[in-house]
Amino acid sequence: MMAATLPDTFIDNAKVMAKGQITIPKDVREVLGVSSGGRVTFVVEKGTVRLVNSAVYAMQMLQQKMAGEAERMGLEGEDDVNRLVKEIRAEGE
Repeated sequence: MMAATLPDTFIDNAKVMAKGQITIPKDVREVLGVSSGGRVTFVVEKGTVRLVNSAVYAMQMLQQKMAGEAERMGLEGEDDVNRLVKEIRAEGE
């Protein structure tokens, strides 16, 4: 199956099988960075669907949730982070 190409974009397609399964085209798997056994996430927004690498998507969601937490905790640099790690480790002992 040959993908139609555009600058920084390409279009490919796949057939939906009886049980709703599709084979993700090789060029799309390469862009997603997934291989056999890898996981993908479908992100549905306003009638469109994006297919993303699940691990990458999870990391992006975590980064969004953690945005600004360091500042809220008063961590302004590496020394502050190291101090916090030492405090947490000391509590666990």
